[in-house]
Amino acid sequence: MTGREPAPRLPTDEQLIDYPGVREESAPPPPLSRRLRDPRTIVSIVLPIALVLLIAVTAGNINFSALATSVANANLWLLVAALLVYYLGFPLRGYRWTILLRGAGTNISIRDSSEIIFISWLVNCLVPAKLGDVYRAYLLRMNFDVSLSRTFGTVFIERVFDLFAIALLAFAAGFWSFRTGLSPEVQVVFAIGLVFIAALAVGLYTVRNFGSRIVRRLPLPHRIVEFYDRFEEGVFSIQARRIPLLAIVTALIWATEALRLYLVLLALGLSVGIGISGAFFVALIASLLTAVPFTPAGLGLVELGVYGVLTAPFLYHVPAHEAAAVVLVDRAISVLSIIILGSIAYVVSSKTKIRPLKPTAGEPAT
Repeated sequence: MTGREPAPRLPTDEQLIDYPGVREESAPPPPLSRRLRDPRTIVSIVLPIALVLLIAVTAGNINFSALATSVANANLWLLVAALLVYYLGFPLRGYRWTILLRGAGTNISIRDSSEIIFISWLVNCLVPAKLGDVYRAYLLRMNFDVSLSRTFGTVFIERVFDLFAIALLAFAAGFWSFRTGLSPEVQVVFAIGLVFIAALAVGLYTVRNFGSRIVRRLPLPHRIVEFYDRFEEGVFSIQARRIPLLAIVTALIWATEALRLYLVLLALGLSVGIGISGAFFVALIASLLTAVPFTPAGLGLVELGVYGVLTAPFLYHVPAHEAAAVVLVDRAISVLSIIILGSIAYVVSSKTKIRPLKPTAGEPAT
């Protein structure tokens, strides 16, 4: 090979990533409003909302007058505390991502990583398929000129930490919450959780030890193999001595999610019979449902899931209108506030004003 040849490019977004603006590393992404006008995005938002409303009206047996009264009488200060606890999770997420990025050779501040994560959550609340994670990697690439595929690796391992933490903490919280006796239905839920943890561990072990070999044996284009190599570098660049710290930070992150729900329960006067262990269990089940990428922020799935867990006779048996009040207020904090504050951050942040970048010498842009 003679001279300086351009680094091979990855497939376009339609072929691989399917997010506008990742077609060329030097091209700024189009406004988020364009993605919101996409018919698929509109359907993914409208359909689950319509489904939830239909179920609530026809099969939910919800007393809407009592629901409105519960929300109106909520303790405002406890709701403010729930909001503050929830937003405490973002600098914790930023700190964790900073550790992962430094392991992959990228040094950024906690403030920068937290800001990028917050904006990416706005995208996840507005569009389906977890495209906020793609946008997060793209913003890092465009603002700090780092490998996009290696950044995807850090986001992926972060999600693995999250799934392990959610499953293990939910298992522990559920066991403590139902320690006086596990109904057959709860035992089934626990069995599913154990299978999930085992499958996740096996999958991670397979990727770590055989992933590269499997990819090289498949009839894939060379650029895909290169993408996977840098992706795997990002996934496994973490130092072993950092794992305990990352585990602690991850547990604290998900504790903020559970404490948010617990404070909402207290604000609505519904903590009796559920307790903090029950709040952990319900909040973590909701977080697990948000991982399903069919709708923005798990819209529809989370509401029905939390409502079902709270009202199920073999779980907490909360009255329908009280469970609906919990869902409504908690999702207002965890989704609506992100849409409002995240939109402000998106407009004022310098990181969304993408500048064309020249690839770093010797470093492929992907």
